[in-house]
Amino acid sequence: MQTEAPIQTLLSSLESFEKHDAFPQHAVHPFATAAPATCGLLQDLINTTNQLAHSLQTYDAAAQWTNAKLISLMRQHTAIEHASQSSARSVHHLVDGLSKRAGVAYGENIPLLATSIPQWCVDQVAAWGTSVGMETFKDESREGSFTVVLGGKSLVIDVDFVVVRDDPLKPVLKVANVKTANALLPPNSTSANGTPSTTSTLLDAFLKDGIERYCAEMQKDESARSSQRAASLRHDMLDHLKYLVLLDGLASRKDDGGIRWFTDIDGIWPVLNGVAKIEATISAAALAVPKAPLDILLLRGHALPLPYLTSPSISFLTHISPMSYLALMLDTQPNLPIGDDDPAVDIPVAQLKAHLQNTSAGVTIATLSLDRVSEAHLYLPSMSMPSDATRPTFALAPAAAGVDHTFPQLERTDAANQFSWVLDFTAGGRHTGVVMSQSRMKAIELVVNPLGGAGDITGVSDILSFGAGSWVDLLLNPGNTASPERYTSLYRSPRSLHPPLQLRLTSPEEPGFILERIPVHTIREIWGILEVVREQCWLNEILLGAHWTPEGLKSEEEDVPADDTTATTEELQAVLSGTYVPRKIPVNVFLPARPPTDNLFELAPAAGPKIVMTSPERTPISGLVEISVTHDENRPRGIAVEVQGAMGCDLTPAQMEEICRRGGTLGLSGRVWASGHGSTR
Repeated sequence: MQTEAPIQTLLSSLESFEKHDAFPQHAVHPFATAAPATCGLLQDLINTTNQLAHSLQTYDAAAQWTNAKLISLMRQHTAIEHASQSSARSVHHLVDGLSKRAGVAYGENIPLLATSIPQWCVDQVAAWGTSVGMETFKDESREGSFTVVLGGKSLVIDVDFVVVRDDPLKPVLKVANVKTANALLPPNSTSANGTPSTTSTLLDAFLKDGIERYCAEMQKDESARSSQRAASLRHDMLDHLKYLVLLDGLASRKDDGGIRWFTDIDGIWPVLNGVAKIEATISAAALAVPKAPLDILLLRGHALPLPYLTSPSISFLTHISPMSYLALMLDTQPNLPIGDDDPAVDIPVAQLKAHLQNTSAGVTIATLSLDRVSEAHLYLPSMSMPSDATRPTFALAPAAAGVDHTFPQLERTDAANQFSWVLDFTAGGRHTGVVMSQSRMKAIELVVNPLGGAGDITGVSDILSFGAGSWVDLLLNPGNTASPERYTSLYRSPRSLHPPLQLRLTSPEEPGFILERIPVHTIREIWGILEVVREQCWLNEILLGAHWTPEGLKSEEEDVPADDTTATTEELQAVLSGTYVPRKIPVNVFLPARPPTDNLFELAPAAGPKIVMTSPERTPISGLVEISVTHDENRPRGIAVEVQGAMGCDLTPAQMEEICRRGGTLGLSGRVWASGHGSTR
C-alpha cells in the first residue's frame, strides 16, 4: 500500500526556503561550486512566489470574510500549522548542525586479529570496485598471493597482492603490481597474444600508491594506526574509481571522443612538461644557478603540471608561499638527482608531489577533471578567441605561444547529463577556494568568454557595493560582517634590524569573490586563468604576512608603551645627527586599483599587481619614502621594486627583490630605513 503524499499548503510550500543555510552567505557567481544549486533554488522560489500569489488571489475571491466562525477556525488552523512548521524547522536545523559538526569522523573498520588484516584489505579492494559499478573477480588459487580484477565497459584493472609471512602471527600484505588495460586501445605490437595496451604507466603507479598507503595504514601497530586516516584513504580510492568509471562510460561512446577521454591527459602532459623544462632552464640562467628556484619559476613561468597528484587527472601548482617554500627546502636533501623528464628545479618533482599530498597550507593547486556542470557554469567553446586574447603570456618561452590543445567535449544534447572539463581550486570541496578581487574575476571571464563581456560579475558587484566589504575584508576578516575602512598591524623585524613598523592598510573599494571552479576547453584557457590566479595569490600572501586588526580596535600596537617623558637635549641632537631611533615607524599601505580595460579592443598586456608603501624619511631629512613592489614576470625573481626618496639607502634592487621574495615585503620600509643615511646598524 502506497502512502499518499502530504497535501501542500501555502505555508509548507515555503519550507524548503526557510533553512538557515538554504542560500549561500557569499555572492554567487558563475565560477562558484554552489552556482547550479543556487540558481535552481532561486528559480523554484520565483515559481513558488507566483503560485502563492495566484492562490491568495483565488482564495480572496472565493472566501466569505463576513463569517466570524470561519475566520476563527482559519486563525486556529494557521496557529497550529505555524507551530508544526516551526518545530519541524528547529529539528531540521538541529540535525543539520549535528551532521556537519567539525572534528567528527568515523574511522575504518579494522579486524582485531592481525592475521585477518591482509584478507580484509583484499576484500575491501574488491568491495570498492563493486560499489562503483565494476565487475569484480578475485583469484586466490596461488599460495601467498591474491589477484583482484576490476572490470568496466572497456577498462580493466588488475591488482596483484603478495603476503609476506616472516612472522606467522603478523603477515604483511604488499601490493606487487597494478596494471590497467583498455579494450578500446589497439593491441600492443610487442605482445604476442594481442592483449590490449595499458592505458598509462602513470595511472598504474598512482593507483598502486593509493592502495599501498591504505594497506600500510591498516597494518600499522595499534599505537600508530589511525582509523580516521585509513577511512580517508578509502574514500580517496573510491573517488578515483568513480572517476575512472565515468571516463569508462564516456569512452564507450565513440562519437563523443572515444578513447580520448582516457588518453588525452597523458598525451598533453609531455607538451606541458616540455614548456616547464624550457622555462626552468631560462629562469635558472637568469639567476646564474644550475636549478631554478621553484617559487621564482612559478612567479615567472606557467603553472607547474603535476599529473596524477591527487586524482586520476592532472594538477597545476600555481603558487607557493615563502613560508611553504622554506619548509619544503628544509625537508629537501641537497644534491638530489633530477629525473630525465623533470624540469630543472631545486626541489625534485617526486619529493614535491609527496609533500603536496600531505599538506596544502600555503600552496595553490588547480586540478583539471571531468565533472557535471550546468548552464550556470558553461561557456561555449566557440566563444574562445585565442588569437586576440592578451592571456596567456610567454615571457620565458616565446616559442610555446603556438601551443594549444582542445580537450574532448560532449555534444550538448542531453542537458541532464552534461559534463565538462573543470579547473577546481577546492580539492574536491575539501578546501575553500581562492579569494579574488572583482577586476581579476573579470580578467578570468574574458579568458574563458572574450565576447561575453563582464556583465555577470559587474552586476553582482553593484549589489555587493551596498552591503558587503571589499576583497581585502574577505581575505583578512572573513567572519566579520562589518567592513572597516582601514586595517592596522605592528610589524616587528625578526632580527631587530629596525623599529617596529606601524602598518596602516587602506581597504580598496572593490568587491571580492571566492573562486572555486571554472569550466575550460583548451590548455590556453588554463594557462590564462592560472596567470590571473597567480597574481592574486602573490598579493594575498603578502597581505597574510602580517596580523591585521580593524582600525580602532585593540591590537598589537599597545605592546609599544607610550612615551610621555619630556624631550631632552641629547634626543634633539640625535634627531639632528640622524641617529635617533623612533619607537615606531608609520607606514601607509595602498593597493592601487587596476585600470579598466576594453573587452574587445584593449589588447595591451595588463599591468601586474602592485602594493605601495609610504613612510617618513629618516631624520634629519624631511619628506616621504615611497616603495612600490610589483609582480613582474620579466624580472629575474618575478618581482620589481621601485623606491622614491630614501636618501643614502645602499640596498640594491636585487637585494630588495630578494627580501620581497623571502616574504619580507611588508618590512621593506624598515629595511630601507635601517640602511639609510646615518644608519648605525
